[in-house]
Formats: sequence, structure tokens, C-alpha cells
Amino acid sequence: MPAGFQQLGGERITGTLALSVFTAVLGSFQFGYNIGVINAPQKIIEQDYNSTWTERYSEPIPPQTLTSLWSLSVAIFSIGGMVSSFSVGIISEFFGRRKAMLINNVLAFIGGGLMGMSKISRSFEMMILGRFTIGTYCGLASGLVPMYVGEIAPTSLRGALGTLHQLAIVTGILIAQILGLESLLGNEQLWPVLLGVTVLPTVLQMTLLPFCPESPRFLYIIRCQEHHAKSALRRLTGRLEVSDDLAEMKEEKRRMEMERKVSIPELFRSPLYRQPIIISIMLQLSQQLSGVNAIFYYSTDIFKKAGVESPVYATIGAGVVNCAFTIVSVFLVERMGRRTLHMLGLAGMCICAIIMTIALTLLETVPSMSYISMMAIFGFVAFFEVGPGPIPWFFVAELFSQGPRPAAMAVAGCSNWTANFIIGMGFPYVAVSAEETLFYSGFQFSDISNVS
Repeated sequence: MPAGFQQLGGERITGTLALSVFTAVLGSFQFGYNIGVINAPQKIIEQDYNSTWTERYSEPIPPQTLTSLWSLSVAIFSIGGMVSSFSVGIISEFFGRRKAMLINNVLAFIGGGLMGMSKISRSFEMMILGRFTIGTYCGLASGLVPMYVGEIAPTSLRGALGTLHQLAIVTGILIAQILGLESLLGNEQLWPVLLGVTVLPTVLQMTLLPFCPESPRFLYIIRCQEHHAKSALRRLTGRLEVSDDLAEMKEEKRRMEMERKVSIPELFRSPLYRQPIIISIMLQLSQQLSGVNAIFYYSTDIFKKAGVESPVYATIGAGVVNCAFTIVSVFLVERMGRRTLHMLGLAGMCICAIIMTIALTLLETVPSMSYISMMAIFGFVAFFEVGPGPIPWFFVAELFSQGPRPAAMAVAGCSNWTANFIIGMGFPYVAVSAEETLFYSGFQFSDISNVS
């Protein structure tokens, strides 16, 4: 076998394909990093908000105002993603997949800079605006990355390579959790560096993207540039003869030309697309409304209130489980199928949630239940990464042909980000309300709900 090739599932992976996938998923890494980075330094940043408020108004910040500001700091990330996800189709069609990812990095620079400078500027508004901007970047990345990877990957490896988007996300979350340790960057002096370091993968991606080919499907089907499409295919496959791949794209282009240009409203009006788009939306909602991002956003405080010693390390443990089971899903997704893995994951998450609830309820009378609750959280995360985590991102691209795909990705992405926002913004309030309800009902267990 020629140098520079690796064998996976009977397909050869060239150095160019590996480089292109790695470079693309750096955007996914940023997505995960900015989900997880806000977790560990929560109390320190809240103290900074309080000191800034005191300097301005000569009185401490009211608790309810602090809760609202912190919830907004967490959840506005999702608002940025929600807004930008709708423009994925337009931007990817106008600039192309590769150039769109390159331009998108401007937002990462702005967002990282605003967050990194917020402390020295004594401005929590800069922090919130930075979170919105980096969320806008991640909203575009969450659509562009799976689209690009899905279009450059060989058909037999599309599922396995598609899960790398989710693997990069959870790796980003884990790195953010590790760097968020107080002994590293999660302390009073260095937390702005922790938030601003997101510009580093941006620099790396901007350096590598010029060496990656554009999507051959985009070049041939959208731009009608057969010569450039052939060149990109040869680089990605390592073969001089790419007639079979080109024939597949020609057939897809022929089918696409028989279809009218599909807009977002037509996805819901047309009987041909209605069922696939509903499936796509439900997959995204099942991923986010499972509540897994409540763990990613607030896990340190959840572990603390659940009586776990060293909650920050428990959070890192959850991140390790997150990564490990995402790797497991890479090898299972083509063997077991998308539907089976997704349903298995949701069923396992349901069981773990029930165990976690029971353990937390019994925590005051049985202190050892803190370990049961911790294992239940680990199991919850593991089952999430088996199916509901990676599958919705690339399954949408597989459900639609080239014509309706950008519109479908935009709708699916917006659904995901909307649910993400609901979880990020609503969880602290729901948790506090649940505790108050249980308190007045006679229960006084584990003040888990006071996450803010």
C-alpha cells in the first residue's frame, strides 16, 4: 500500500482526506470548548460580575440579577448559534464550504478577544457580547463542518467520519474542563486567558484550510466545475481514475436538476421532504432536550451539591467518559445502524436519569448515594455519546440530496440551537423552582438546584 494511506473499513484514507477532516473538525473542537469553558470558573466570574456591579453602583449585585446575568452569559451562546445556523445554507452556497469555514474564523477572533478583555475592561457586557459572537461562529461551524466532511468522505466511511464532528466537540469540552482547573487557568487571575485561548485553534484552522481541497460535490453539482471537482477527488482519494465517483455525482446532479430549488417553507409543504425534515428536527430536539447540556454547563456545581468530593475532577471524569464513548460510537455506527444506536442511547439515558433522581433523593439519609449519582451521570453521558450525541449531526445530511440539503441543515441546526438555548437559560430557574417545591413538600435533600 502506498505511503500516506491508511485502511479503514475497506477504504483507503489518504493524507489529504485526513488533513481535510482534521482541519474541518477544529471548528467542532471550538464548539465543544466554548460549551465546556464556562463551567469550572462560574463562581470566579460571578464574583467578578459582583465587583464590577459594586464599582458602578456602590452596592452588591442582587442575587436575582446575578442569576439572570449568569444565565444570559451561558445561554446567549446558543442565541448566537440559533441566529447564524439559519444562514449556513446561504453562506455555504455563496462562498463554498472551505472558504465559508475560513471566513467564519473572523467571528472566533472577535468573540475570543471580547471575552479575554472583559475582565481588564471591567465589563460583563463585553463577556456577554463575546459569548454571543463565539456562539455565532459555532452556529455556522455546526452546519459547515458536518456538511463539508459528509461531502468529502467516501460513502462507506461517511458515518464513521461523520462521528468525528461529535468527537471533536467532546474533546473540546474535555480540554476546557482540564484547563479550567484552578491550578491551571481557572483562577481569579487567568480565567480571561481560559476564555480567550479559543483563538489558538482558529489560527491553526486558518493556516491549514488553504491546503485542503474544496468539496468535490460542491464544485461539480453547484458550481459546474468538472475539472476542479476531478482534481479535488484525485487529491482526496489518491486515485487518478475517479470516473466512478464522478458518475455518482453526475447522477446526483441529474436528480437535483429535476428538482426545483428547495426553500425552507417548501421543506414543510412538500410531501417529499416533510417526513425527513420532521425526523431531522426530532433528532435534534432529542439530542438537546435530553438535558445533557445542563451537565456540560453546570456539572461542577451539580457534583458539588450532590456531595461529591473534588467536583471539578468529577467533571473532568465525565469529560473523559464523553470522549471514550464517542470513540466507541465511531466503530458501532456502521455496524449497528443509526436508528438502533440512537434509540439504545436514549433508553440508557432514561434509565440513568431515573437512577440519578433516586440517588439524589436518598442522599441525606444515605451519604454513599453521592457515588451512585456520580456513576449515573457518567452513564448518562456515555449513553448520550453512543447515539443521540453524534448521529443527529450527520444523519440530516444523509437524509437529503444536494438540492434541499442546505435548507434542511439550516432548519435542523436552528432546532438544535433553540433547544440548547432553552436548556442553558432555563435550567437554573427550573432547578431552583424544583428545590422550592420539594422543600415546601417536606423534602430537604441535597441543595442541588442552587446552580447559580
